[in-house]
Parts: sequence; structure tokens; C-alpha cells
Amino acid sequence: MSIRIFRRNAVFIISATLASAMLVHNPVIADAPTPTVKKLNVESPTHVLFVGNSYLYYGDSVHNHVRRMVIEAGLKPKKKLKYKSATISGSALHDHIIDSYLDPAKLRVNKPFQVVILQGGSALGWSKKRPSVFGETVAVFAKKIAAAGGETALYMTQAYVEPHKRADPDMTVTLEKYYVEVGNANGALVIPVGLAFAEAYKRKPHVRLHKIFDGSHPNLLGTFLAANVVYASLYGTSPVGNGYDYFGKISKEDVAFLQQVAQDTVAMFLRR
Repeated sequence: MSIRIFRRNAVFIISATLASAMLVHNPVIADAPTPTVKKLNVESPTHVLFVGNSYLYYGDSVHNHVRRMVIEAGLKPKKKLKYKSATISGSALHDHIIDSYLDPAKLRVNKPFQVVILQGGSALGWSKKRPSVFGETVAVFAKKIAAAGGETALYMTQAYVEPHKRADPDMTVTLEKYYVEVGNANGALVIPVGLAFAEAYKRKPHVRLHKIFDGSHPNLLGTFLAANVVYASLYGTSPVGNGYDYFGKISKEDVAFLQQVAQDTVAMFLRR
């Protein structure tokens, strides 16, 4: 189930030539911040809540894909998994009322969430005001999540690419810095989705992971990559070889490539 509050969004139409001119991200700098939390305390969580915006629900929603991967891998039976997603279109994290989400009865789950994944708005990568607000919000939310018996994880978002007017190769580094610093300050696991996008573009510059009309939101392959990163981060299990392919909608070649990128990114991130 996904809770969505929609706002008016502009639709941009661009030519096929411009659509193919995707921005390739620079590799992550060598002295990147080191995450202090390497894994969750809870093993193989069954009750997981995602909190964020349209970055999470595009492409049939990240939480749906992760849940199906867990089932496909046989880590947990389907009937025991309670995955929920609370998203507000165009929102920043502070737009959410976390107290309501943490009440199991409000989202019709049988017990509190073991893990709550928080995703900040994309403006975190360029706004001068958003970083401090994001840090303050995570600090408040993390305390409430802990009081409810859960753990906090942070979903590091991807950078913009062309044709977005703010496309910038350095945005990945900026987002990484903020997410890791805030994660370390609050004892939260950081899920390096943004780094996986950068790594995929580095390996295959012509792969498309973003919607071609805005260079911001993930397309199906981008959502699938993000889900693999979340899966590897939460369960400490490699997604490589997992048979889930979105009901045959994603090619074997793309599945194998994105699974490997996700696994390599998470492994490199945690080895720092």
C-alpha cells in the first residue's frame, strides 16, 4: 500500500537526441565520508516502512520490488512480510507526520515497523537551507522511530541528469556527504542508492536510469536498481542471481548488470 498526495507537475517533452545525451556522473571522491553503521541490528526484517516522495513510488514503487526480491530469495515467507510506503509527491522529509505512520493500527499492520527508511527531497543536493532542515528532521524522526521499537535507515537519492536544469556531476558527492554525515550522527544505516546510479552510469554511460522528460525521477531500470541496493543493504545478502525480473519485463542482461552494480556499490560503501 502506498499513501500518495499529488501536486501539479509539469510535463516536459524533449527530442530523442536530447534524451540520449544523459549526463555521466563523476566517480565518488577517494576521501568520501565513512559510514559508521554497517548493518541493521535486526536480521531479516519483516516489517519495513518507506517514507519519502515520488522517487520511491515511480516504477511500481521501490518497496514492492524489494518485497518481491525477499520472497524470491526465500528469506521470508510472503505472509510474514509487511512492507508499507508513505509518500508525498514533491515533498521534503519534514512534510511528513511521522507519528501517525509509527502507529501500527493506522497502516493496518500487526506490529511496529522494525525498520523505517527515510528519503529526503531532491533539493537536498543543491539548496543551502535544506541540509540543516534535513538533519534536524532525521534527528527528531530517529528518536521517535527508536521509541516505537524500530531502526532508522536513510535512502541516499540519485543526482539529477540532463535535461534537468540543475544537472551537475558533483551532486552525487554532495548528497553522499549529507546522507552519511546525518546517518552517522543518528546511528542510521545509509542505503547508497545515489552511488549505485553513479556507478551504473560510469560502467555503461548510455544506460538510462532516469525518466527522459525530467532527468530527476527514476525510470523502471532506475527503480529496479534502487530496490536491489535496498535489498542488499537491509538483508546483507547479494542480489546477484536473484530470479526476480519484474514478471519478465526487465531483460536478463539488464537484471544481471543492475544486480551486480548494486552489490558492488553496497560492498564498496561498507568496506570504507
